[in-house]
Amino acid sequence: MFESLYPSLSSEFQVKFRYTVQFTKKIFHPENPTLSRFFISEQNLGTTKKALVVLDEGLLSHFPNLVSEIRSYFQGLSQVVQLTSDIMVIPGGESCKNNPKIWDSIVCAVDQFGIDRHSYIIGIGGGAILDLVGYVAAVSHRGIRLVRIPSTVLSQNDSGVGVKNSINYQGKKNFLGTFAPPVAVFNDLSFLESLDDRDWRSGMAEAIKVALIKDPIFFEWIESNAENLKNRNLDTMSYLIHRCAKLHMDHIANGDPFEFGSSRPLDFGHWAAHKLEYLTEFSLRHGEAVAIGMALDTVYSYQNQFLPKESRDRILVLLKQLGFATYHPKLSENNKENLYLGLREFQEHLGGRLTIMLLCGIGISKEVHEMDAKTLADSVNFLEQYT
Repeated sequence: MFESLYPSLSSEFQVKFRYTVQFTKKIFHPENPTLSRFFISEQNLGTTKKALVVLDEGLLSHFPNLVSEIRSYFQGLSQVVQLTSDIMVIPGGESCKNNPKIWDSIVCAVDQFGIDRHSYIIGIGGGAILDLVGYVAAVSHRGIRLVRIPSTVLSQNDSGVGVKNSINYQGKKNFLGTFAPPVAVFNDLSFLESLDDRDWRSGMAEAIKVALIKDPIFFEWIESNAENLKNRNLDTMSYLIHRCAKLHMDHIANGDPFEFGSSRPLDFGHWAAHKLEYLTEFSLRHGEAVAIGMALDTVYSYQNQFLPKESRDRILVLLKQLGFATYHPKLSENNKENLYLGLREFQEHLGGRLTIMLLCGIGISKEVHEMDAKTLADSVNFLEQYT
């Protein structure tokens, strides 16, 4: 009586994504062809595409002529791509992902300037700006072509080269977001000279992370070059960014880029980091929080007898050597209840069962599906006393 009237239908298909990450200096210099070659390669004969630029205002204090340089650069491309009359300048940092008015202003600009699915949104700035702009691009008209120009160490070696876009909502980091690859990424090394010491250092946390779970030789290279990195040697940082970006992109190509499962190996140290960012009202940079999260999961790995003491100490020493803190009082607040809440929120964000990446050695990772509260508390106590 209740059998189907017709056979069920099913469909299976694949969507191929391809994008490049290019490395350059002074991308808007009139004699630099890197960006112009990209737009020319995308050109459809007889059409001129539009582009909306969204710029991190923090860059203007170091590059006060940047807006005029962008306009001048695109004048030579006027038959290929036409800038909108306004270049949007918005505040960077995590606050832009918390403010719905900023999100709404970019969406309104998309509507006002007629940015369609064949047009471009060009995000220039740090990881938070790129997350926000990428989310607008992904949901407007179901997808506008996104070009990212990351301006920080963190965004050039990690978030800017990935496929995630997001804003914060309901007091939770990245609660609203999409998986939507950019059409191209351009890392401009000259932007890094504008960073203060905290932001310079902060981005190195993600390089340490990916080395710890994927590449022990890269970890040794970071150890050997720690002083150069700390002292802002641009050539040394350039290699770190390139290697880290490659490891991230290899993972995206060969892993689970849209995170259909519950495993997120590239989020080593992140479950605690995300909670710490909120608990400190984002006074901690993302990389600073990740460094503390990695220290916590490193010590927890040792306490569970997964990780040798020698490896634990190498990791903690390197973090300290680069200038990272490995503990924050918020870890211990409310008898560590906030930290346990962070675990539950991380599981909720992933879906499915809790999956945390720990270490069995440098370059050797291990997934676990539960965290022992006492061992976690002991790990926090260890870090509080560690100097």
